[in-house]
Amino acid sequence: QVQLVESGGGLVQSGGSLRLSCVASGNIFSINTMDWHRQAPGKERELVAAITGGGVTNYEDSVKGRFTISRDYAKNTVYLQMNSLKPEDTAVYYCRADVRVKTKGWQIYDNSYWGQGTQVTVSP
Repeated sequence: QVQLVESGGGLVQSGGSLRLSCVASGNIFSINTMDWHRQAPGKERELVAAITGGGVTNYEDSVKGRFTISRDYAKNTVYLQMNSLKPEDTAVYYCRADVRVKTKGWQIYDNSYWGQGTQVTVSP
């Protein structure tokens, strides 16, 4: 029905930058909030940044001033620009979206979807 595919992860040195992308596709009527989460080994998944359908953004305290979330509404894509990366940013990063789904029979319902994750590794 709806798929989210992340890209842009990789290995970078401390102080470097990466840009993550997440494209939503499928039976999409509209998308409200899209956000990025991360999960480091042995830790719980945490919200990193979010952006609403109206463009309001919110960030976890440790990434404020370093990460920027943005969207291309026409392409159903959310981005996470990560600057001044630190080793503690190392994690698998997941995107999530609140999607209003339309079926072939024009039934409408709301659901939340996750991507498969992309690894970000920051070396000291």
